[in-house]
Amino acid sequence: MRASRFFISTLKEAPADAEVISHRLMVRAGMIRRLGSGIYAYMPMGLRVIHKVENIIREEMNRSGAVELLMPVVQPAELWQETGRWQKYGPELLRIKDRHDHDFVIQPTSEEMVTDIARSVIKSYRQLPVNFYHIQTKFRDERRPRFGLMRGREFTMKDAYSFDRDIDGLKQSYKIMFDAYVRIFKRFGLDFRPVTADNGAIGGSGSHEFHVIAETGEDALVYCPDSDYAANMEAAEALPPANKRPAPTMPMQKVPTPGQTACEAVSTFLNLPVTQSLKVIAVVRTDIPEGEDGHFAVILMRGDHELNEVKTEKIIGGFRFASDSEIIHYLGCEPGYLGPVGLADRKEISLYADYAVTVMSDFICGANEKDHHYMGANWERDIPLPVNTADFRNVVAGDPSPDGKGILAIQRGIEVGHVFQLGTRYSEDMNAVYLDETGKPQLMQMGCYGIGVTRVAAAAIEQNNDAKGMIWPTAIAPFEVVLCPMGYDRSEAVKTTIDLLYETLINAGIDVILDDRGERPGVMFADWELIGVPHRIVVGDRGLKNGQLEYQGRRDEKATAVPVAEMADFIIAKIKAER
Repeated sequence: MRASRFFISTLKEAPADAEVISHRLMVRAGMIRRLGSGIYAYMPMGLRVIHKVENIIREEMNRSGAVELLMPVVQPAELWQETGRWQKYGPELLRIKDRHDHDFVIQPTSEEMVTDIARSVIKSYRQLPVNFYHIQTKFRDERRPRFGLMRGREFTMKDAYSFDRDIDGLKQSYKIMFDAYVRIFKRFGLDFRPVTADNGAIGGSGSHEFHVIAETGEDALVYCPDSDYAANMEAAEALPPANKRPAPTMPMQKVPTPGQTACEAVSTFLNLPVTQSLKVIAVVRTDIPEGEDGHFAVILMRGDHELNEVKTEKIIGGFRFASDSEIIHYLGCEPGYLGPVGLADRKEISLYADYAVTVMSDFICGANEKDHHYMGANWERDIPLPVNTADFRNVVAGDPSPDGKGILAIQRGIEVGHVFQLGTRYSEDMNAVYLDETGKPQLMQMGCYGIGVTRVAAAAIEQNNDAKGMIWPTAIAPFEVVLCPMGYDRSEAVKTTIDLLYETLINAGIDVILDDRGERPGVMFADWELIGVPHRIVVGDRGLKNGQLEYQGRRDEKATAVPVAEMADFIIAKIKAER
């Protein structure tokens, strides 16, 4: 490709609404153009990246035995009504009507559609297993689309769906897809980590997320440096404390704490560590009707720990946080001064405690009286030990690893892929069955496997950038090599040399662009550093006089001189080693 025949439109400044690095750099590099809230056009430079991501995914999906098809963006509402997701999915599901007043959705995912296909075309056990996949536009009506391609409303995703005869078959299909994802992300050239995850709204049993490691990532990833344990924060297990509860050393006494409501503030006021404080989290259980026992619930946690809402819902069922008025109605005290004293006797209130709470002694807690707390509170002596204990909290760095092989660490990541064992979640609702060897109908076991294609591009930039711009891994860069001539239109020697090198690289299958725009060297170099092409070759009269060309990798601080006759072989070998 010659730059004069391509479309390059770089900007010196990013738009004011670009909040993250990938958004700023993709706009500045002319890769995307905003058309509406969370909706972008992929310009030629950006589309090249998207296509390379898609090609790697397609190659590995085909290699794994998956079969490509293409499902529509617009899907009949009847399919979503069969599974109940028409009502449950929420406002992110864009619902539309056609001219005949029939309901449709702009698909955010395709479980219903592919299950409908499977129940129509799969009749016998002999047709299983099968894995259908497609790469298609998705739409989710995000409340607050932001961060460019990281959280847009319209995006491209690869989603695949496996169908098996039984659980063992599903597990085999799942492993095949897991291994394929590992190969895909390795080929992208990204630092990534697969982690155990919660299934969320899609349903099913086991699942893993694939995260690109980046300090700007929205998700906290929990892992053990000394083992293979890894999970996202929602699924990471906090083990019950191994230590026993220390014996009391203080009497319980009520102390004034005027205006101090947060655990950190109360602990500082009383000159005690926040780890010695206990907090009360009041919630309303939405699965229990108002007025029935247990509708209002209290969860006791150590003051420095955070409630894990996903774990909590699995333990107590659906819930929401109680309002101030509800707290005052049930507990007779405003938030900030709540404590466990007297709660064990309240049958109308469900009482729960996190494991870590049970080994606390001499702790601080609210006195259920404004501007007052207790110091030196102890279980059994002063307050009955809660009966219902479980893992309610987010883990923290330094917690023991659930596999017993070390301690946990936490890093940030960007979710770009997710694999699920769905089981019969959708096949049961939609009666997707096959006939087994005896002629009896059996539900198909399903798996679901997604990769956010456009999100991969943004995540790659979040992981790979510097003050000059993007630094693409070779496999997904818009171009692998850029040739930068000094005086292309003025020096016959430069023109002859770089044209020959260009043809040689093209014939060798290298994705190369020759910048023949006639720009000044400073402008030319700045453009390609911003765009992030990983390899640059400079041809100038000064170097040619010495029989040399300049090579510089995008991460290199200095250029390297390479003999003219050796440059083609040099760059071909380097790129092939990185693919």
